[in-house]
Amino acid sequence: MGMLKEFKEFAMKGNLVDIAVAFVMGASFGKIVTSFVDGIVMPLVGMLTGGVNFNDKVWVLKDAVPGVKDAGGKVITPAVAEVAVKYGAFITNLFDFIVVAFSVFLVIKAINKMKKEDPAAPAKPAEPSNADKLLAEIRDALKKTEEKQ
Repeated sequence: MGMLKEFKEFAMKGNLVDIAVAFVMGASFGKIVTSFVDGIVMPLVGMLTGGVNFNDKVWVLKDAVPGVKDAGGKVITPAVAEVAVKYGAFITNLFDFIVVAFSVFLVIKAINKMKKEDPAAPAKPAEPSNADKLLAEIRDALKKTEEKQ
């Protein structure tokens, strides 16, 4: 029973709950960024590059070969899938990363700015009271009379 209680205390600590919330928000943010890049950024980039759809860009290393069957349905030559480097998808994911990295940079910058509050100017010493001023005058007057003697 002690281990269960210890686990409950661990799971309910603020840091673990904060991490779980951040994880869920990060996953949702990733979907938003992907939607933004796929739906807004890449079409604009495609227009600037002459209507290129980057998701369709591939470098074919080996063409696909369709399977060949005889009249009885027996496979004579098996089908071979296309072997290709999908560099267009990589470019799109690179844009995703740049948007996420820039967003995180802005959030961290804002957090650091909030943490760096300007230190308050040192408070002025309190103005001496009238009694203190009067005592200082008396002290100064006594010093002058002592110096004359």
